[in-house]
Amino acid sequence: MVDHSDWRVGVASAPVHHGEILQGVFTRDGELTRGLVTLPCTIHTTRAAFTPAPGPHVTVSPAWKGKARRAAELAVRAVTPPDAGPVGGHLELSGDVPLCRGFGSSTSDVLAAIWAVKDAFASPLPPQEVARLAVRAETASDSLMFEESTVLFAQREGTVIEDFGYPMPSLRVLGFGSRPEGGGRGVDTLAFTPASYGQEEIGLFTRLRAMLREAIQMKDVALLASVATASTDINQRHLPIPGLDRIRAIARDSGALGVQAAHSGDIAGLLFDRDDPDVEARTGLAQRLLHDIGIDEQWNYTTGD
Repeated sequence: MVDHSDWRVGVASAPVHHGEILQGVFTRDGELTRGLVTLPCTIHTTRAAFTPAPGPHVTVSPAWKGKARRAAELAVRAVTPPDAGPVGGHLELSGDVPLCRGFGSSTSDVLAAIWAVKDAFASPLPPQEVARLAVRAETASDSLMFEESTVLFAQREGTVIEDFGYPMPSLRVLGFGSRPEGGGRGVDTLAFTPASYGQEEIGLFTRLRAMLREAIQMKDVALLASVATASTDINQRHLPIPGLDRIRAIARDSGALGVQAAHSGDIAGLLFDRDDPDVEARTGLAQRLLHDIGIDEQWNYTTGD
């Protein structure tokens, strides 16, 4: 008889991200690969509990969270030995992550599920393996599993294109819904067609990658924000932000360092220097100016909190 006495209910929580600092195509081993650098976010969380059980099936609640269920199945296979027999269980998910906005809701679900399985079996599961499982579960994933360092991540392959070696320097982010006419409903990120970039844009991505590497290594938040702004400008051709010129003017008037956006969602943000002694006043002015142009759905947070 197989001994299951070491099984336990595994629990975990996973963060979200606030769209991207940079997203495009990048050279790796002489070939072009889609990649992204996510902007960490602390305002939403997914919580998961996984209860192991004998048998081949994994169930999930809510029942429509199919990607998370698939992730739990894959994780169970990864952490249980071949002689354990059929292993399944039940995954319970809860949280407050808005859907289809650019917060990475599906990746947050998937990551919480994998980590809860890992906890249930007290099994080591390195971030590289978690990334591989996440992509298998949801086709394309964000890089939330890499908690110790900023990475340029191949979202459809589950591999790291470049590890920049350090966490992202802390920023104050004034986030907002960039399409107020949509009533906060966002866009269908699952149906969104990946952008097709031209040669000039591809060359720019190479330069932005080098700038981002320097920004992270030197903890240069102004340079980091300039990369995000450039990536947002490129994204305008593929998923335009209404009134971006007015938003950029607000950034200038309020002393923001730059603008960032979700490249397959409707959230965007103004980026400020967390350590600027006037950051509260600057953020407050930007909030009022955004209200003046009809952008009332707003939030703010500091990365690294």
